[in-house]
Amino acid sequence: MEKRKLAIIGGGPGGYLAALRAVQLGLSVVLFEQEKIGGICINVGCIPTKYLLHQTAIFHELQGNKNLEGPVSEVQLNWQKVQAGRQGVVDRLVKGLEFLLSKNKVEVIKGRARLTSQGEVTAWTSAGEIKFQADKVILATGSRPADFPFLRFNGYEVISSTEALSLPEKPKKLLVIGAGAIGLELGSVYQRLGTEVTILEIMPSILPGTDLITAQRLERILKRQGLKIYLQMKIESAEVSSGQVTLKGLSLLDGKPFEFTAEKVLIAAGRKPNMEELVWDDNLLRRQKGNYLEVNNCGETSLPGVYAIGDLTGGKLLAHKAYHDGRVAAENAGGLKSQLDYTALPSAIFTEPELASVGLSQAEAEAKGIAIKIGEFPLQANGRALTLDSADGFMRIIAGQDNDEILGAHLLAPHASEMLPVLTMAVSRRLKIKDLDSIIYVHPTLSEAIPEAALKANKEALHILNS
Repeated sequence: MEKRKLAIIGGGPGGYLAALRAVQLGLSVVLFEQEKIGGICINVGCIPTKYLLHQTAIFHELQGNKNLEGPVSEVQLNWQKVQAGRQGVVDRLVKGLEFLLSKNKVEVIKGRARLTSQGEVTAWTSAGEIKFQADKVILATGSRPADFPFLRFNGYEVISSTEALSLPEKPKKLLVIGAGAIGLELGSVYQRLGTEVTILEIMPSILPGTDLITAQRLERILKRQGLKIYLQMKIESAEVSSGQVTLKGLSLLDGKPFEFTAEKVLIAAGRKPNMEELVWDDNLLRRQKGNYLEVNNCGETSLPGVYAIGDLTGGKLLAHKAYHDGRVAAENAGGLKSQLDYTALPSAIFTEPELASVGLSQAEAEAKGIAIKIGEFPLQANGRALTLDSADGFMRIIAGQDNDEILGAHLLAPHASEMLPVLTMAVSRRLKIKDLDSIIYVHPTLSEAIPEAALKANKEALHILNS
């Protein structure tokens, strides 16, 4: 019996994971990718950004360590070596993925591909045009940075996150438009290197959509670290010349005009889906707000047998969301019955400290009319945080007022992203406050603050006062 055939257009996180899962289900898979396997996340996104954050954090900690003696000011970060290391990590991961796909007999075709009729994918490669007949198709082409009509990317003065990862040298001044994850993370990288970084955000808070109390605390910390952050700043025009950018606009806080000038501006204020010429007739794919593709709870588009995953479908544009989408789409293409579920979709911002969240924020719970109680535990009462000299953070747990069910969690701490899975499980499995306190946590660890925050919601915390 001939295997059912699956075509995947796009080899980013969701695409390659969908391919590997589909092979497990007995499908014959062809993956079409115009760029490198691993997509934006591995090549010019999540992975290289985290490498730069780690390297610059080491440098920053060294400069700020009060217990060191000697000419610390003479220590320099070799930017060329850092860039080589960044690329080395990327290359290693890409080769690993290529090995996995090859060993799982996933055929990878390099080239631009589109669905040219029901069940037919056409690819244009260096060897010519290729046609492939598929029973099911998964669209996984991701997204790209968005710019403004009055400020277009040029790769020099006006850059996206892609160029920001590999600047040949640090600029003296850098403007960042957008105080989301990308803006704050890359802003932190260059601030640690000595660049004067100014971040402009049109919304009333950094990290729009994040729990407000947690975001505001992080904002204060980042400002103390040296980032200049201005909120409710509406940019109205820009002037670009060789080696210089000037942004002008209006402060929505006081109605006063502003003007900032720097060598470069990083636009980190959103992304747009890559879905030009994905199918033979764009009208066949139903859209939702933001021009993202509409899918049902199985990940299927309005075109039967065609699934869309990851950034193409909007929501939170996260690599791990794409992983989840890819698995669900592959399983449905393979005959199983799987559904999308974002109830416990975690997220993390890799500043220092990290901010990690899952489930409902306080504002979201209140907007839904849910009666809640909140427990907070400051890291100043956590032994491990004190030994790390990083006690300016907290754990924040949101639970149901009557049933103690964990509805959300927001952590501001070193390695917060590594601690979040236990809370993701709690939200996903509808665990209660007592469940978080029912397991033994290693001492001394930052994770000990998790049950304390939960218990504080019931005024039963042991290591802080419950008044």
